[in-house]
Amino acid sequence: MEQPIAVTRQSFDDWMVPVYAPADFILVQGEGSQVWDQQGKSYIDFAGGIAVNALGHAHPQVKATLIEQAGKLWHLGNGYTNEPVLRLAKQLIDATFADKVFFCNSGAEANEAALKLARKYALDNSGSEKNQIVAFNNAFHGRTLFTVSAGGQPKYSQDFAPLPGGIIHTPFNDLAAAAEVINAQTCAVIVEPIQGEGGVLPADPLFLQGLRELCDRHGALLIFDEVQTGVGRTGHLYAYMQYAVVPDILTTAKALGGGFPIGAMLTTNRLATTLSVGTHGTTYGGNPLAAAVAGMVFSLINTPAVLEGVKQRHQWFIDGLNQINQQYPIFAEIRGGGLLIGCVLNKDFAGKAKQITQLANEEGVIALIAGPDVVRFTPSLIIPEQDVKEGLARFARAIARICS
Repeated sequence: MEQPIAVTRQSFDDWMVPVYAPADFILVQGEGSQVWDQQGKSYIDFAGGIAVNALGHAHPQVKATLIEQAGKLWHLGNGYTNEPVLRLAKQLIDATFADKVFFCNSGAEANEAALKLARKYALDNSGSEKNQIVAFNNAFHGRTLFTVSAGGQPKYSQDFAPLPGGIIHTPFNDLAAAAEVINAQTCAVIVEPIQGEGGVLPADPLFLQGLRELCDRHGALLIFDEVQTGVGRTGHLYAYMQYAVVPDILTTAKALGGGFPIGAMLTTNRLATTLSVGTHGTTYGGNPLAAAVAGMVFSLINTPAVLEGVKQRHQWFIDGLNQINQQYPIFAEIRGGGLLIGCVLNKDFAGKAKQITQLANEEGVIALIAGPDVVRFTPSLIIPEQDVKEGLARFARAIARICS
């Protein structure tokens, strides 16, 4: 048997298309909320693979499910169905407003499907003039050409013009501004209950309720992008449940597979028939391996103990971060919900979020950014209290360094 190819961080620069700028170490092992690099250095994982590893690394029950399914059936293609995907669909339907589910491989694909459904539903029922999509400034919905156009961050889209048309952006949390652009030509409004990449900015309940009313008034579909907020991240199974606003379409991914790639679009019977055989599809979406893993992840998270535990862990983080901020006044605001937390840097430290996360890496903790001015935490939903305390102690050392 050949020895595996030796790799270092330099290998990334030598062999990979440079769309990322990864840390200068390579992680090789994970268990729970801890990971280790090639040199054996340990890190507390407060990033969770960008809100993906909702049950941490190598969760024993998820691992067992993966191994069991790997011994049965991996992939079939969409000319055939399979047992795990049907069971997962029923789990999602039973737990949400949805009647039907479409499975894919990522959040971007789920949002692509949602936007295509909205356009086609409007075409079939109202004609070609009803094609406008309303989205929000600083939103993030994926990296396909359609979803990056719907996202409200020009830095991600401006180099790929001409972009798909018929998309209007308006300020987030500004209902009056939204009311000015949502009209009879609007086929859909797409919104994140908490803007993740855009700075961990929660929607005002009245804003989302107002969007629901505007969509109903103008015959538009309301799409909730819950790729980052879904599957327990906010302490509710899906964030729409805490806002008392039910969307027409919901997208979910990230935590759904607990680390295994899977995405889904949830909708109602009324809308689902719009996408008839051949109108949309995906080769890998809904494969039995991904669906089996997601089914186990979903069943473990969709319990009162885990969801209540998220709220408890939120408080552990808020208390610890406030203590850090009392000693080193660096954050203007700490916001978010559940275990999607954003620490907004004050004006004296503007633009230094990336530098802080790099110092945190050196101290043995992994965190994220949400733009240049926000440090973001999206850890495992079941992270132990000891790991929270130790991770925040390491993070405090990083903050002390940047404040010195």
